Amino acid sequence: MSVRVKICGVTTPEDARLCAEAGADAIGMNFWPGSKRCVGVASAEAIARAIPESVVKVGVFVDADRAEIERTIAAVGLDMIQLHGDESPGDCVGFAVPVIKAIRVSEDLESPSAVADRYATDYVLLDAAQGGSGQVFDWRRAFGVASGRLFLAGGLRPENVADAIRLVQPYAVDTTSGVESSPGRKDPRRVREFIENAKHA
Repeated sequence: MSVRVKICGVTTPEDARLCAEAGADAIGMNFWPGSKRCVGVASAEAIARAIPESVVKVGVFVDADRAEIERTIAAVGLDMIQLHGDESPGDCVGFAVPVIKAIRVSEDLESPSAVADRYATDYVLLDAAQGGSGQVFDWRRAFGVASGRLFLAGGLRPENVADAIRLVQPYAVDTTSGVESSPGRKDPRRVREFIENAKHA
C-alpha cells in the first residue's frame, strides 16, 4: 500500500477541495491561536463539509484544554486529532478519536524512538524543531520508530518527499508550507506534485 498523505494548515473550503481532488488522504486544520494558519470552529465546519467523508479530518491542537478539544471534535466532526505541544503521555489518551502525538526533533532531543515509546497514541509525528517552518531534520533520526505508526513531517516538499519516503518508509507524510503559495494558501501545482511524488515513491 502506498504511503498516506496529509496536507496540513488548510484554511479554506476551496483549498480543502483542491487537496481532496488531488488525492490527499487527510486534511489538517490548525486550532492553535498562535498559528498563522489558525481556523475557528465555524471555518473548520465549512472546510469539513467541502471534502468527501473518505478524507480524514485532523484537528491540530497545542497544549489545549481537553474539554475544548472534545467540543471541537464534536462540532467539526473530526476523525483524528494531532497534539503538537508539550502534552504529557497522560494528556494524549482517552479521546474518542485516534490521536497523533507530534514530537519536535531538535538537535538535543534524545532518541526520537525512545520518546515515541512513551506515548500510547495511535500515531506519532516527527517534525522539525520549528513546525511549519519548512525546516528539514535528519530523516535517519526516525529510524527505530515503528513505521506503521509514523507520520513524517518537517520541510517535506514535492522535491524531496520521495527521497524521504524511500529512506524512512513511514505510514504517512505530512506537509504544510511545502505546498503553499503563502501561509495558509495552497498552491495547486505543488499540492498535486507533492501527492503524485509521494504516492509513486
